[in-house]
Amino acid sequence: MSDEAQTAGSPATFREVFAADEFRFLFVSVALSWIGDYIAKAAVTVLVYRETESVALSAAAFAVSFLPWLIGGPLLTTVAERHPYHRVMITTDLIRMALIAVVATPGLPVWAMISLLFCTTLANPPNQAARSALMPTVLTGDRLIVGLSLIASTGQLAQVGGYVAGAAIASVNPRAALLLNATTFAVSALVIRLGVRARPAATAPDRRQHLLRETAEGFQLVWRTDVLRAIAILVWTVPLFAIVPEGLAAAWAAEPGVSDSERGLAQAMIMAASPTGYIVGGLLIGRLVRPGRRRRLIRPFAVIAPLALVPTLLDPSPPVVAVLAGVCGFAVAGLLPVTNGLFVQALPHGYRARAFGVIATGIQVGQGAAVLVTGLLADRFDIPTVVGLWSLTGAVVISLALLRWPAEERFDEAIAAVAATPGAGGGTPGTPGTSAAGSAAGGAAASNGNPVPQARDAQQADEVGSA
Repeated sequence: MSDEAQTAGSPATFREVFAADEFRFLFVSVALSWIGDYIAKAAVTVLVYRETESVALSAAAFAVSFLPWLIGGPLLTTVAERHPYHRVMITTDLIRMALIAVVATPGLPVWAMISLLFCTTLANPPNQAARSALMPTVLTGDRLIVGLSLIASTGQLAQVGGYVAGAAIASVNPRAALLLNATTFAVSALVIRLGVRARPAATAPDRRQHLLRETAEGFQLVWRTDVLRAIAILVWTVPLFAIVPEGLAAAWAAEPGVSDSERGLAQAMIMAASPTGYIVGGLLIGRLVRPGRRRRLIRPFAVIAPLALVPTLLDPSPPVVAVLAGVCGFAVAGLLPVTNGLFVQALPHGYRARAFGVIATGIQVGQGAAVLVTGLLADRFDIPTVVGLWSLTGAVVISLALLRWPAEERFDEAIAAVAATPGAGGGTPGTPGTSAAGSAAGGAAASNGNPVPQARDAQQADEVGSA
């Protein structure tokens, strides 16, 4: 089925998506890395706590994985565009494999464990950016949207399964869990080596500028282009409200009325509800809803996500909170893969990894800030009131942001302009001597509905990926 027919008619099938050889290898690599990662996160917290009996240090070992995005996510993702994507993924997998294996060494001081974990997570942004930027060369049209939805749902499933498996293994031998994680990185690197084709770097050596300038151009392209800016604002805003039940689950489960014996189960239900809703929503909407209708559902789902949590004002029981969080997760799955696919297709090549850094950093920082702020509020007010009012505010804020949502035709124009640019399908680097700034200007012009001047360098296709 052609991409045009899919856009107008029935959605791509899972069989059509998995028929792409390279996607199968990418999918296996991503699943292995994520499962191992979540197993390791659960194991590290247990290992550090056993060594120190300090809740603060155990939490620090868990939270260190967020630091690279906060202090240098866009910069690290820019590096990915300077090298072939498959090489970036293989190299970062091998780096993570080696460092995690060292963390598993018996007798290692806690400060060394945490330092090595931080170094390990520095490889995450370029790895994820390279994988994301590669997706549009592997899948096109609605196959790309369904493929992104599959990967995002797999990530949520890996989170739930990885935490459970990691906690189970770590209760017996946390170092074994870390070695399992190192093994998943090794296999992931082998899978990429065997199944992903080598392509030229997105940014040719003679087009490189100062790393900070290239990083800044990624921000400028996203912020100055109406279609990209609208998507960025939406995908930054929705998670601010969707993450809160998961972030406050432990304290919520300890609220009056929940017995000590029920607290663990209550916390697990609340934390697992949103990922479970996301998995169900991603698979059902991606497979059963027609592409055109998916686009039209972006705005309703964006409002439904926070609105689903407003009934927490009534102080419902944990099972009801879990249902509400599941509905929220379902709604998020209805909009994120679609907006991600639109974002990817409207980006000129050479900026997709950088744009991934912009989006991913905004989501990471926003979610962390949302949990922090609501946590501080929950110290003074009861949690149901905080979450309910926070969510009601989110529904209002998102509704206002959607007033400036571009018309559907604008997305089509932006995608068509990028696709019509010479070299947009990927494969050859841009014309030597053309500056990155010039390329950014050409890409911005394309996304604003203007024809891209043919004198501009070729823009290849490689994506920004699942947030």
